[in-house]
Amino acid sequence: MSAIEMKPGIQNLGSGYGPGEAPRWADYSKCVHCGLCLNACPTYRELSLEMDSPRGRIYQMIQVDRGRLPLGESFVRHIDLCLDCRACETACPSGVEYGKLVEAARGQIEKYYQRPRLEAWWREVFFRELLPHPRRLERLGRLLRFFQRSGLERLVAAGGALGLLPGRFASLSRLAPRLEKPFFFARLGTTVPAVGERRYRVAFLAGCIANLAFARLNEATVRVLARNGCEVVIPPHQGCCGALHVHAGIRDLARQLARRNIEAFLTEDFDAVLTNAAGCGSVLKEYPQLFEEVEPEWRERAAAFSARVKDVTEFLVACGFRRDFRAVAARATYQDPCHLGHAQGIWQAPRELIRAVPGVELVELKESEVCCGSAGIYNVVHDEMAERLLENKMRRLDETGAELILTANPGCLLQLRAGVARSPNRARRVLHVVELLDEAYGHSPDLGQPRVRRAAVSSTSIARAQEEDADGRSNSGAAGAP
Repeated sequence: MSAIEMKPGIQNLGSGYGPGEAPRWADYSKCVHCGLCLNACPTYRELSLEMDSPRGRIYQMIQVDRGRLPLGESFVRHIDLCLDCRACETACPSGVEYGKLVEAARGQIEKYYQRPRLEAWWREVFFRELLPHPRRLERLGRLLRFFQRSGLERLVAAGGALGLLPGRFASLSRLAPRLEKPFFFARLGTTVPAVGERRYRVAFLAGCIANLAFARLNEATVRVLARNGCEVVIPPHQGCCGALHVHAGIRDLARQLARRNIEAFLTEDFDAVLTNAAGCGSVLKEYPQLFEEVEPEWRERAAAFSARVKDVTEFLVACGFRRDFRAVAARATYQDPCHLGHAQGIWQAPRELIRAVPGVELVELKESEVCCGSAGIYNVVHDEMAERLLENKMRRLDETGAELILTANPGCLLQLRAGVARSPNRARRVLHVVELLDEAYGHSPDLGQPRVRRAAVSSTSIARAQEEDADGRSNSGAAGAP
């Protein structure tokens, strides 16, 4: 009999893992169980439990593969509690690609483990019915913005209704960002010309939720790039990068989203495809992994796309950014996003940008490389552990005496802002590194939006095309490269 706890209607095939992508011996055999990853792992640091360490989780993956451990509740609990921060990869002397292993394990869980009904329902709604669909996101964004700005949010909070919600929904409400008007969706299909001589022609990936919650960050990113001689193209048919789906094990939809973005960005010749989100950038650079075992005909196109992907901080330093900054008098510190440092190996570029701004005193943050607890949607689904990690992070931030907290990932921004909002010192600002540069270049929010050259395509047709791509209706021939 198989060790797999199958979903209803799925045949038991008599092996440790079911058919499809799974943790493989070629990857997990590199682990020599030395234990150097233990102190790097946030969950092990908090719980001191071997099964919640990278080494312990790999051991469990091996036992499932050999049929000695069921793909059941215990295995799922320990794998789900992993932040997928990949700090263990930085610490590992053997080059174990732990992120690849845990994401494959979660893919097996997604296919063959039956989650509790309510959890399965909200995962279906969030991952499949909302994130891939721009028009649905925009409609929900309008509703949430009305809720936030009409006074209803304050009324609900004052009435104590949030305390009646289940833990994860209450956490979601506390972490919900202020939705920004206008949404960045309106920018899709536009081109922002370079300021002065054009040095580069780049494409910008706007994301999904970022179009609602980080529209001003996206605008700041475009302005900074234009200021540095970039013509910035924002392709109309782009969409969610699939990072949250990859981390959740929903690999079929992640591939569908990857195909859509590959087609959207490979239609023209760009010097680089840029993102301001570390989590998105990590997955964009690893798109070829999604096609290693499934749809290999897409692997070459995915590799061509990923070779162009750069984090905005990485790109600015490499291209020789303009240093005509005005002074910004501030004591600042920088929090390393896990998927920028551990996953992409980008540590110094953000610091070089920060130090270039006159008047900024950069104070190094102790344990900056340790996860803040955001980790995609981790701070909602594992709110207790995320709270412990955030408390540790805020304690370290307090030690710096910094009035300006900088990072380079939207998820980290949300988590750190939530920590500052409930701290005694609420005057501290939390900004993306690019937002600091934007201010140093002299931009003020009341200066208006940068001029744009709009592509000959309507916003309605853009939204319709994105919706149809996500549903697979207009992409029926996507299994083969054109």
